[in-house]
Amino acid sequence: MSDGHPFQGNWVARLYERVRELGYDSLTAFADARPTMPLHLLAKELGKDDVAGVQVLRGLLAEAERRKQVTRFVRDIFVRLWSQSVPEGWPAVMDDDNLFKVAEALGSWSAYTPETHEERVKQARAALRASPPPPGWRPLGPDDEFLLTLLPDERV
Repeated sequence: MSDGHPFQGNWVARLYERVRELGYDSLTAFADARPTMPLHLLAKELGKDDVAGVQVLRGLLAEAERRKQVTRFVRDIFVRLWSQSVPEGWPAVMDDDNLFKVAEALGSWSAYTPETHEERVKQARAALRASPPPPGWRPLGPDDEFLLTLLPDERV
């Protein structure tokens, strides 16, 4: 029982119970079915008052680490943050308002990036600023072609 607070009780068990109730065998499968949905909305769908976005983030990272797909997780988080901050896609004009939206998305991406991938994300951000995508670009999932050029999967 959570008593309406996300961190009361066994929140990991609660998270996975909700995922299974919705017919998914993993949190990743649940999230993949909603590829552009921001973390806080994924959390809300799993539990209006007792699941937090940070719990979804931690669960997705844990699954990605087990599957050795952390780079895909990092791209997935980018897509979710981009959809939240810049829903209309890459701005045609980089005025102050749009500059803020892009900076918010990229800054949040850096903040949510696991330590193991910080340098790769820093390089991807620099490449994105140096050679921006066409106006209106917005990735619809972690396997977006342009996003894969910025942050390709590791070869293991």
